[in-house]
Amino acid sequence: MSTPGEKPDTRELVEADVVPRSRWRMQLVWLVPIVALLVGGWLATKAVLERGEKITISFKTGEGLEAGKTKLKFKDVDIGVVEAVTLSTDRKHVVAKAEVVRDVANLLVDNTRFWVVRPRISGGTVSGLGTLLSGSYIDVDVGNAVKPRTDFVGLEVPPVFASDIPGREFTLKSAGLGSLDVGSPVFFRRLQVGQIASYQLDPDGKGVTLKVFVNAPYDRFVKGDTRFWHASGVDMAFDTNGLRVETQSIVSIIIGGVAFESPADSIEQVAAAANAQFELYATRADAMKQHDRIVDKYVVNFIDSVRGLTVGAPVDFRGVVIGEVTQIYTRFDPEHRRFSIPVEIQIYPERFTSRYQTGRAGGRISDDPKGIANYLVENGFRFQLRSGNPLTGQLYLAMDYFPDAPKAKIDWSRSPPELPAVPRTLQSLQDSVTRLLTKLNNIPFEAIGNDARTTLRTTNSMLSKLDADVIPRAHDTLASAQTALDSANSALQPESSLQQTTEETLRELARTSAALRTLADYLSQHPEALVRGKSGGQP
Repeated sequence: MSTPGEKPDTRELVEADVVPRSRWRMQLVWLVPIVALLVGGWLATKAVLERGEKITISFKTGEGLEAGKTKLKFKDVDIGVVEAVTLSTDRKHVVAKAEVVRDVANLLVDNTRFWVVRPRISGGTVSGLGTLLSGSYIDVDVGNAVKPRTDFVGLEVPPVFASDIPGREFTLKSAGLGSLDVGSPVFFRRLQVGQIASYQLDPDGKGVTLKVFVNAPYDRFVKGDTRFWHASGVDMAFDTNGLRVETQSIVSIIIGGVAFESPADSIEQVAAAANAQFELYATRADAMKQHDRIVDKYVVNFIDSVRGLTVGAPVDFRGVVIGEVTQIYTRFDPEHRRFSIPVEIQIYPERFTSRYQTGRAGGRISDDPKGIANYLVENGFRFQLRSGNPLTGQLYLAMDYFPDAPKAKIDWSRSPPELPAVPRTLQSLQDSVTRLLTKLNNIPFEAIGNDARTTLRTTNSMLSKLDADVIPRAHDTLASAQTALDSANSALQPESSLQQTTEETLRELARTSAALRTLADYLSQHPEALVRGKSGGQP
């Protein structure tokens, strides 16, 4: 060990070998940024790989849409989020840009539907109440198409049924919508089996087309000849059958609905195809009417009033409806200068044949329809207005046999042909009373009254003469007659000589009769006594 002031002993030190430093040697300080870079790259790669599908959805308004908050849900599972809400270039609608997770990107096909779920009351149903607390969201209904799509138009009204619900959709044609709305129920035998899916006005403006969805398994009851009708509210009608009140349920009274049923005599067994088209009738009565293939049009001309007869009134043949009234109007006859009421009717010849028999070709009872019609008219068949219901005053047209009807023929040159009619019973009675009153008006009641007064004066004069001349004489005659009766009464008394003489005479007559009877008996036994005389010794 060296002391202060002494030089150090350098012989004990070992010289180090100098090694040149490598320019590629990594310092530990660079390890952290490298790791960070790798992690960032991995995260960026993962973000790119996991990035969802970008889509755009157009809506009429942006109500309930909020960028970064509004979710996209499928079966209540979050599958995306709205990233931005902007106006379209034409400023007529709103475009929502959203990102959908990659796992469900295959759900974005051509018929996938989007709509904003918010509180809503429609068709008697309340939906979206949960969004009052959680906020609105976009619901998704996945379609069954194959073609992918990223640009969609959102629905303003939620669909009534999801695409995966079993059942079938049908098309209804109606003259008016009535009280129906999207979501209105569809009834079958008073059970709710479906809903109204949508409706729209026809391009020509003459009707409405509705889409109805019938859930499985009830859709199999929709056959080719099934009839649909409005079941909205209470159906009340006054007709020839009286007052009718029909309804499906309390729900239909409040929000309306549609009902369907097949005719009782239907032979159709195959269920109707999806999207099959049917007519929507106003009432069940209209829907369940017999739909005839053959229709003959005629005109019946009436002179009397047709008040109470309406379009649709039945044409009746002895209790069987064979047609209906289609039009009622007036006609002026310039030749006779009078008005008449032509009533156009439709006759269904098939109703004259039995449902258990096919009849002749075409469903008619004869191959010569004109000949049959001429025969019926020639033999007294006529049309007559009759009262169907005294309370409502409704009339119907009856075809019946009137043997005393004037002769008539069908004019086949007219189109439609005109059939003869007879006045109704009340009108006939009124005409009879009118004729009677006319005859009574022709009787000279004033002259008859003057003659009667003259006769009464003559009679009074005669009675006065009777009082002065005839009555006293009659009194004397009656007195004489009384005296004669008193004398006759005295003569008939038992003690009178007349009575005794009469009794004696009667006794003599009795004895004479007995002698004659004895003589007659003897002569019958001895006729020879008339010649020889009475034999001696014989009584």
